[in-house]
Amino acid sequence: MSGSVTYGFIGLGNMGGPMAANLSAFLAADGQPPLVAFDTAGTAERAPKGAVCTADAAAVAQQADLVFLSLPDGPVVRAVAEAVARTPARRAAAAVDLSTVGIDAARDLDALLRGQGMAFADCPVSGGRIGARNATIALMWAGPADLLEAHRPALESFAGNIFHVGPEPGQGQALKLLNNFLSATITAATAEALLFGLTQGLDLKTMLDAVNVSSGGSNAGRDKFVRRVLTGTFDSGFDTALMAKDMHLFAESLREAHSPEVFTGTTEALWQNFCDAMPSSDHMEIYKYIRDRNPHPAGPAEEDES
Repeated sequence: MSGSVTYGFIGLGNMGGPMAANLSAFLAADGQPPLVAFDTAGTAERAPKGAVCTADAAAVAQQADLVFLSLPDGPVVRAVAEAVARTPARRAAAAVDLSTVGIDAARDLDALLRGQGMAFADCPVSGGRIGARNATIALMWAGPADLLEAHRPALESFAGNIFHVGPEPGQGQALKLLNNFLSATITAATAEALLFGLTQGLDLKTMLDAVNVSSGGSNAGRDKFVRRVLTGTFDSGFDTALMAKDMHLFAESLREAHSPEVFTGTTEALWQNFCDAMPSSDHMEIYKYIRDRNPHPAGPAEEDES
């Protein structure tokens, strides 16, 4: 796009903050207008260097041509989208939702925004906080192809893998939810398998080293368990409550579609029970939850990381 485009960003949390920072740096380096930012938790404290801080979502809509949303759930996104769409003297002509809100919510957002004369793209992201910082996240765009191409350089400033998954809002959510279902299931299964190994006197690092170059290897084992469990930090930056929310959305959508179900109910229940037991936890503490609800004699390599 030309330098006349002004981008807005609403939601500067664990994922939104790093994405906004990468976008802001790109705009500054490219000589484009500065990013316009807002976060209800404190814009001045969270906004990236060089961004214009605003007082509310309406101010972003009045100053930006396209607004990115990165917010925790569907109701919050809906409220912010309504504020943006119904802003007096609104400048914003398009909104791109980077959140995970569910299929029906994305379709409702599309109807709301189109009804107010705005274009919309359902565009959830995956790759975690590290991916957001390193601009390597995957972006699942469901919406107009021409809107994607018009803003591709800006998107590439914070996403390393951009997929146009379809023209209809909701399709991006479907792909993100099935991805998170796979991630949730594999993460929990890896914890269960490793805990079994400890009962046999195996060392946690040795198990991970071996599994990660064998057929049981996964991103969970190679990255999450090495970085977050083996170190005892449990600091992936993705809350258990968000994973439980995503599992509920996936299960709900799968059943509405009458798609075959084998593991979904078990995975959904596990993460909801974990969330109920440890509501403020990082999702990698699933290891602790499974361990502590099924006590076993610890192997020599397992100490209490709590």
